Amino acid sequence: MTLDQTPAATFSRELTALVPHMRAFARGLCGDRTAAEDLAQDGLLRAWTARSRYQPGTNLKAWVFTIMRNQFYSERRRAWRNVAFDQQVVEQTLIAVANPTAVLELDELRRAMLLLPDEQREALVLVGAAGCSYEEAAEMCGCPVGTVKSRVSRARRHIDRIMAEAAVPKDSIRPSAAMADILSQCERAGGLPLAA
Repeated sequence: MTLDQTPAATFSRELTALVPHMRAFARGLCGDRTAAEDLAQDGLLRAWTARSRYQPGTNLKAWVFTIMRNQFYSERRRAWRNVAFDQQVVEQTLIAVANPTAVLELDELRRAMLLLPDEQREALVLVGAAGCSYEEAAEMCGCPVGTVKSRVSRARRHIDRIMAEAAVPKDSIRPSAAMADILSQCERAGGLPLAA
């Protein structure tokens, strides 16, 4: 039995293989699991709808990530309010684990990344979590490779400064859930299972 080699079948297979990377990229952009899932699904739909505009032989991952990135920034421009979380509910749902320090450190890193400017966070997620090369990230962001390297470098310095100043705000994601979220993003982006 041979696989269907039609352009539509090939595109479908390649696009389906990108779904875990799309989810990881969306989580890095949004910083919120629900919004990230919505962005990844919307990106999948938009890529499928625009499949006739994709040129076979070019970088499908960069093409899809560009669609998602554009959608993310369009939604950010339209968003005019944020929903606040209930601090008491968050504090009451914390779960003790064997090594609470590691969980809290990972959660703090995740929250610190949310304070980065969008461009820096995007570059750091693409290179650090999604496993893209600087060249791939530059293609997806539509900027020179040097710009991506600079954004990643500035993002790392910014996170160091945030951590040193203990200026990381709280949010609605439980620290134990944040650890699982970060590990799953890294696992999907790199394709290798990570130990918890």
